[in-house]
Amino acid sequence: MKAKSRGRPPGSPIRKNLAEILWVIREGYGYEIARIYEGIFPRVTMRSIYYNLRKGVSTGEFRIVDIKNEKGEYSWGNEAEKVYYALGKNSAPRGNKQVKMIVESLKNRR
Repeated sequence: MKAKSRGRPPGSPIRKNLAEILWVIREGYGYEIARIYEGIFPRVTMRSIYYNLRKGVSTGEFRIVDIKNEKGEYSWGNEAEKVYYALGKNSAPRGNKQVKMIVESLKNRR
């Protein structure tokens, strides 16, 4: 009998879904990606989205394209740091056509 492996499994359904979104939009910042995720997949916390984006960067599934500090009126102050993500060398999106249709319809509504 084979011993059961311990700890978390290496993959994540949230990261796979994020890869599908990034496959369609090419690049985007965390909050933008989370808003799209919310409209397509089952509800998850923002904390889970940001965790999986960071984890995806460390595994090579995603890469950081740019970091911008944008000025504005926010509840925490007058500046926000936006980290832009894109697919990395280790990502393997399936190219889900349904996700593509939904993302494009969400873009058209804005």
